[in-house]
Amino acid sequence: MEWTATELQKIVDEHALVLFMKGTPTNAQCGFSNRAAQVLEAFGEPFASVDILSDPRAIPSVCEWSDFPTMPQIFVHGELIGGSDIVMDMYQDGSLKEMFDAGRQ
Repeated sequence: MEWTATELQKIVDEHALVLFMKGTPTNAQCGFSNRAAQVLEAFGEPFASVDILSDPRAIPSVCEWSDFPTMPQIFVHGELIGGSDIVMDMYQDGSLKEMFDAGRQ
């Protein structure tokens, strides 16, 4: 994969939920990525995951493109919502479902 702004935008445009993470949902390489993957799995909607450890250029490319300094990063309908703590809070208070459902319309 190229780590250009065009390629990154294409990923978030093609999937309602995207998780840029360290590792994969079944083999997360950090606790924050693991938590984010677990929250999205509990959410019950399909999501795309991108392993940013697959290439040393990935983390700086994604962080520069999104203007968000840390990983993981979760996108809902193309909008960055933040990392694992934010997605956990949004899942628990119902705002993740509200945002996801609103983007379907």
